[in-house]
Amino acid sequence: MGAIVVGVDDSPGARKALAWAVTEARLRGAALRVVHVHKEEELSAPVYFPSQHASPGTLPGSAEEPSAADLDDVLQAQERLHGVRHARAEELVEELIGEVGAAGVEVQPTVVQERHPADALVQLSSDADLLVVGSRGRGGFTGLLLGSVTHALVLHATCPLVVVPST
Repeated sequence: MGAIVVGVDDSPGARKALAWAVTEARLRGAALRVVHVHKEEELSAPVYFPSQHASPGTLPGSAEEPSAADLDDVLQAQERLHGVRHARAEELVEELIGEVGAAGVEVQPTVVQERHPADALVQLSSDADLLVVGSRGRGGFTGLLLGSVTHALVLHATCPLVVVPST
């Protein structure tokens, strides 16, 4: 076996999936790619300037457009936030790998941005011998047996898939 891809987030299910994948990689002598995916646009603050109607008594059309300097300041702040979020995602992957102890396994930590997790993992499954995920991630519908990403992978992964149960 050549490569195992495991999708992780900060959920207990992802931790179980990672532990399972590390054990499997060790048994098979396979490389392990630990993947965390997030869409930056969901995490960043939008470009925001007050509406021309923000304060009572302001007539339509009388508000000033933001200056180039104001716009540049907002864009720079967003870029800093983007960098912080990416660094935090990398730290999360490293922390998770450290928690499970991957000694003796070739591990490739990977952070994918600007993609939906299901889309990114389906694409990565085309180069993998095995894809591993937990049954549920951080989604809000805790009563479901499978989370939305896991459900999409069951339907669309192009390699064998292991879904590690949460319990």
